[in-house]
Amino acid sequence: MLEVGMKAPDFVLPDKNGKQVSLSEYIGKKVILYFYPKDNTPGCTRQACAFAFRNKEIEEKNAVVIGISKDSVSSHLSFAAKYNLPFVLLSDVDLEVIQKYGVWQEKKLYGKTSMGVVRTTFIIDENGIIQKIMNKVKPDTNAEEILKLL
Repeated sequence: MLEVGMKAPDFVLPDKNGKQVSLSEYIGKKVILYFYPKDNTPGCTRQACAFAFRNKEIEEKNAVVIGISKDSVSSHLSFAAKYNLPFVLLSDVDLEVIQKYGVWQEKKLYGKTSMGVVRTTFIIDENGIIQKIMNKVKPDTNAEEILKLL
């Protein structure tokens, strides 16, 4: 289980264009790493649009936003284009990074239990150390909370 103060696990995943992106590329910047369940769903869309709306302010604080879900590269491409998302979306179809970060968990919805991505945001400092872990975040307020923490 990851905890505040630990080194964030490095990874390499494809972005919406299929380009391989690694967390270590962002040493020297703060990283807002958020995991979300699925492109084009109501909560995930609201969260992504809130990050897009606040992206310039986040960048002014020497930080970048990276979103990760198990959606495909092509799904991310259309999601980013549809909502004009200016930040990196990474595809983790094999759940490798999602599991490494501990966000693949049992979820209950309408009395049914299933496995899925629990909406979680990590703030990683310029040296790759986890500064904050926000579990079960609210899609509408996550970006605003992040800005206050930065």
